[in-house]
Amino acid sequence: MSGVFSMNPLHLVAVTGGTHGNEMSGVTLVKHWLKDSTELARETFTAVPLLANPEATEKCVRYYERDLNRCFTRDILNSTESQDEPYEVKRAREINREFGPRGSVNAYDVILDLHNTTSNMGVCLIVSEAHRHLEMHACHYIQTHLPNFDPQIFLYKEPGSELYDLASVSKAGIGFELGPQPQGVVRGDMLQKMKTLVKVTLDFINHWNQGMEFPAFEVDVYQRVGHVQFPLSPDGEVSAVVHPSLQDRDFFLLHPGDPAFLSLDDQIIPYTGEQPVYPVFINEAAYYEKNIAFILAKKMQVSVPALSSTSQKRTL
Repeated sequence: MSGVFSMNPLHLVAVTGGTHGNEMSGVTLVKHWLKDSTELARETFTAVPLLANPEATEKCVRYYERDLNRCFTRDILNSTESQDEPYEVKRAREINREFGPRGSVNAYDVILDLHNTTSNMGVCLIVSEAHRHLEMHACHYIQTHLPNFDPQIFLYKEPGSELYDLASVSKAGIGFELGPQPQGVVRGDMLQKMKTLVKVTLDFINHWNQGMEFPAFEVDVYQRVGHVQFPLSPDGEVSAVVHPSLQDRDFFLLHPGDPAFLSLDDQIIPYTGEQPVYPVFINEAAYYEKNIAFILAKKMQVSVPALSSTSQKRTL
């Protein structure tokens, strides 16, 4: 991709935690920043902390009635409110009104949404699509300034699907997914990495606001293309577990015929896909209710145009 991408300064920035109430790095940091937001202040803006799902956070569960991070679909945000609808549906509309509305000129410029996973994802930067140039520049800035974190970029939106996550309310949104970390547990190393990721990203936004320009680049990304379910017995029970040779191998290539599952009677069940893929979110605890063993991704290189304040202004 050639050319130059340009945009206005970014002043409305939010950092959200507790979108899933048992992912404790974001919960802990946002609670801290609600008391003292000094770390979120920069010369050109101060980011707003938000505890996204207070009910789930209080109970230390992923969600209270419905997964909040799947409630930002067009149908839900535009539907008529009713008294008996799930708490998270009401909460999604509240967040959309306060930080959006999605697609409007009044929407927040950037939302950083903080998550943990039980999978061995390391430091993962989640963006909806590769053509989101601001998000891609922010991710590249993080990769450049935190090479020891080895951050991977994951594009969650499959072709033809719609946006559904909290960060999609703003004009630009990035999810930080760090793991492995058990649900309901704070790991100090993950907390420190999360705090550093937020710091570096806010620095990036501040540099842009101060006139820094960012050159074009090429970068590897992992595009979601599907998922694999656990094998089930005739009575609907899980009949095999993730194979030990696949466990913790997020972002490593999986070939057709490689072991994928180990049955409860010790039989190896191979991966039966037609092409090599990169599994991610392997054995994620929160996906058991969906019967998802791991997500499938393809690795590809994308070109991102320069980000410059000197060319004609365009919107995101």
